[in-house]
Amino acid sequence: MHPVLFQIGSFKIHTYGVFVALGFLTGILLARREAKRVGEDPDRISDLAFYIIIVAIVGSRLMYIIVYRKHFMENPLDMVKIWSGGLIYFGGLIPALLISVWYIRKHCMPVWRTIDIMAPPVAFGQALGRLGCFSAGCCYGKETTLPWAVTFSDPESLAILGVPLHPTQLYSSLNAFLIFLILTVVKRFKKFDGLLIWLYTLLYSITRSIIEIFRGDDRGFIIGGVLSVSQFIGIILGLISLFMLLYLRAVNYGKVQGKASSKGGFSSPLI
Repeated sequence: MHPVLFQIGSFKIHTYGVFVALGFLTGILLARREAKRVGEDPDRISDLAFYIIIVAIVGSRLMYIIVYRKHFMENPLDMVKIWSGGLIYFGGLIPALLISVWYIRKHCMPVWRTIDIMAPPVAFGQALGRLGCFSAGCCYGKETTLPWAVTFSDPESLAILGVPLHPTQLYSSLNAFLIFLILTVVKRFKKFDGLLIWLYTLLYSITRSIIEIFRGDDRGFIIGGVLSVSQFIGIILGLISLFMLLYLRAVNYGKVQGKASSKGGFSSPLI
């Protein structure tokens, strides 16, 4: 709604960049606190978060450029203007996971426990970042007559002006915050490491695909225009997440069974 937070002469502070920065900063602070709670080194987590931020920004921007390549071929200098909006989340998620595994193995940290530390903070940071999308007008929704529709009027907004639209940015922000709350509760009762990150990926993949239905911006479509790029990636990641949750649960069950057997105990079959 307000793409520029304030301006002094030609110098502008974009609201989008402020919210994204707040999201990253808050995510790091939450991750450090969680690291202390589970007995991991907060400084290692901060270093990991730094790597994640770099590759996430680069990856999400590259995917945005690919999806909107026609615009950037005509306006190549716009490729670096990330402060005004233009990051596709899935483009950053996959390289962030890969760099996390590389860093964790390099420093001999427990892989799934460490990545679980990052899951709730990522969701919370994402909730703040989506408020930046709302401010910039990117990721806007389809036209609607619903009472909570929003109408963008700022000429610097990336959304269609003067038309009531679905506030899909707010849908996404609320969705990420709810996922954060779910993960915050689940982490207190989790039975195996890896649960949080794959539960996050599963929940986000499903809900993002639903929110995509209400998006009105051009995001690129595949399979004959049936699915957006994000929906297609979401389906793949959702299936991978479900498989990993079942796999890690089975591995954990096997370990529990092995311990019970070594002590002469008995455990009920997996159901």
